[in-house]
Formats: sequence, C-alpha cells, structure tokens
Amino acid sequence: MVSEVFQPSTAAPRAADAVATAIDLLRFNTCGSVDDGKSTLIGRLLYDSKSLMDDQVEALERSADLTGGGRVNLANLTDGLRAEREQGITIDVAYRYFATPRRRFIVADTPGHVQYTRNMVTGASTANLSIVLVDARAGVIEQSRRHAAIAGLLRIPHLVVAVNKMDLVDWSEARFNEIRAEFEKFLPRLGIKDVKFIPLSALNGDNVVTPSPHTPWYPGPTLLAHLETVHIGSDHNLEEFRLPVQWVNRPNRPGDASLHDFRGVSGQIAGGIVRVGDKVLVLPAGVTTRVKRIHTLDGDLAEAFAPQSVTLVLEHDVDVSRGSMIVRTDALPGGGTDMRAQLCWMNPRALQRGRKLLLKHTTATTPAIVTELTHRVDLETLELREGPTEFALNDLGEVRLRTAKPVFHDGYASNRLTGSFILIDPDTHATLGAGMLHAPTETVRAEFLDYTI
Repeated sequence: MVSEVFQPSTAAPRAADAVATAIDLLRFNTCGSVDDGKSTLIGRLLYDSKSLMDDQVEALERSADLTGGGRVNLANLTDGLRAEREQGITIDVAYRYFATPRRRFIVADTPGHVQYTRNMVTGASTANLSIVLVDARAGVIEQSRRHAAIAGLLRIPHLVVAVNKMDLVDWSEARFNEIRAEFEKFLPRLGIKDVKFIPLSALNGDNVVTPSPHTPWYPGPTLLAHLETVHIGSDHNLEEFRLPVQWVNRPNRPGDASLHDFRGVSGQIAGGIVRVGDKVLVLPAGVTTRVKRIHTLDGDLAEAFAPQSVTLVLEHDVDVSRGSMIVRTDALPGGGTDMRAQLCWMNPRALQRGRKLLLKHTTATTPAIVTELTHRVDLETLELREGPTEFALNDLGEVRLRTAKPVFHDGYASNRLTGSFILIDPDTHATLGAGMLHAPTETVRAEFLDYTI
C-alpha cells in the first residue's frame, strides 16, 4: 500500500530483499461444483497448518453439534453467512490469510453454484493459482469445465486439479487416472501450462498438509507442499514499465522545511522495472522527463519493479494527476478509444449493444459505450456463439468498446493489471462486468486528444 504520509528515511534496503518480500505472497482461489468440498479444504489447510487462533478452534468445537453432527465442521471457517451455513453452500467470496515458514497465502473461497459464477470471477481475478476441486465420485462435470475455462480466460498461470473425496472411491488409482485423462482432453484449449493433479480427502486431511498412507501410488507433493513451492516470481511482466498514478504526493507539513518542495507521484507498479535516471513518458500529457528519486515507505531505492508501491520524484514538475500513467519511452503501451475485450457480465439486467457505461481501467475512469457483441462463449463446449443479441448474467464473451478518452493499456495476456477493466453503472455506480483487453492494435500517441461519444 502506498504510504499516505511522506516519511523521509535514510534506509535503502537491497533490491534482493524487496524481491524476496514481493514473491513471498501467493494468492489462490478454490472453485468447483457445489459440495465438492471447497470450504472444507480451506478449513483443513488452516486447521492442519496450525493457522487458527485458539478462540477460532473453540468456536468450531462449540458449533460442532449445530452444523457438524457432533464433528468439527471445517467449512464453517469460511462459510460465514447464515444463509451459507443453512444451505451448506458458499455464496459470497470469503478471503482468508494464513502463513507457513516458507510462504504467505491469501485464499479466496469462491462459490460453486452456477448462479454465482460472477462471484467466482471476482475471487479469481487476482489469483496466481486456481484450485479446481473434482468430486472423485462424480468425475468431471460441467461446472468443473466451466471453472477451469474461467481460470484459462483470466490467464491464471497455475492450476491444481484436486480430486477430492478419494476415500469414497476406496483410494482407487484407476479412478484418479480416469478423471485426469478426462480433464486433460480439454486442457490444451485453455492455454494453462502449469497443471498439477493431486488425489486427496479434505475431510480426513489426506494429502492436504500431510502425505496420505492410502496413496502409495501417488509420488507427488501434498497440496500445501505444492502451494509452498510453486514458482510465481516470473508471473509478473518485468519487461514493460507501467505506473498508473494513484495520487500526487504533496506532504502538508508547514513545520518541516525539508518537505516544502517535495512533490512525488504515487502508485503501484503494474509492470516492468524503473531505475533512478530512467527516461519516462507521462501520459496523457505526453511530457518526457527522468526519474530523480524512487521513494517507498521503507526508504529510497535505486530501482523498483512490479508489484511494488512507490513514489517517484520526477526531474520536472509535469502535469500529472490520478488516472495518468508513467511509462518508459522504450516500451510504449497501446492507446486508443476503440478496443476489443473478453467480458464477464455480472448484472441481472442483460447487456445490449449501444449501452453507455463507465469504464474503470487501473486508476482512470472514462465514459464508454458497447458498440458490438461479437460472440458469446458456450462454457459447456467452449465453442463460440457468433452475434449474440445480448449478454445475460454470468455470460462470457467478446465485445467491442469505444471510450470517451484514450485508454493506455496492454493486452491482458501480457499484463493482467493494465489489460483488465471493470464496467460501472453511471447512475448507481454498481459493478456490471469485468473484462480483459485484447492486445492493442496501435501504440500510444503522446498528444492529448479530446474524444466524445
């Protein structure tokens, strides 16, 4: 998080230390059909890795007779809503934090029911890794394919197929291999290169944190061991520097003479590396300047990279504000008002061509209009349905958008942060959809152009 108050410091931590801190956090989500055991799996991870506080364990034990039939119900750790506990399903996205000596984790428990696919998209949008649970008895069903397809569309680089409830099929290796073979039939179409299959029982804890004695035929790691070691350091785009400006940092401290002239530009680096002395371009002003200082909460750095939050002090006082973007001049982003994107529609009111909305991209928001619904994805067959008349709730497909101002962006495939956006209702400010931009067809033009719809 960007520090809200400028705090001068003489400390200058080594870049290697910053790298270690940046890659130490793994975000992942669990998904799958209803009753596949997603919430129980997260509860088991927290329980067996000793990540629960004493009062949480006591609360679980007290609720055992109410919802667990006398047995501790680990799903209650994430199924917080009363409606969820009564129905035994997950409705909202529940986030939990836990840590082991090797890595820190943020896990999103996302709903399995088809009605809440939009919630699954929300939970998976920031994930490094996605766990798709498959009930060993039911095998690969429509919702398994749907969630794996969404993980592929969201370009989540790592996928774990957790074949759960193996105890109910007598730990059959043949059944595990059958499910794996069925899953692998459509995996090539998703574009996910790192896929791991793990047989487990979330209820009993087999192969979750500790290896199971029931699967001598499985030579791989437990789920937690895999989560601790999966390599995510190269998942960020470190080639093309992008800094969406969050705010202009002007400390208001009349009593501190050293801060009278301080003017920095704060934000989270969305891609690439920046060093002191680098030549940068400020968009949309089109002004070129150089980086004078890189300031962080922990002190000045010689270089910084995604996803660090920094304050850049520029050599010149240029016209910059929230919504601007700072890039290096040797790697320019796309810039234009006509874009194509994959869109997940999240509102009960269907999307139709010609609808006017607000498009929020990084820290910038601009009016936009949907000019074309190109196709809709049939998530059961992964085939494209050309020329739909509308997108209903939970539909995924390609659209064409025109914005009132140029949007400085990359393709979602090369940068998940500068290649994504959300659509907002201009009247209620509710989030209506989430999208992933295609690669730009033209690079940015530096001059500011005032567009209208």
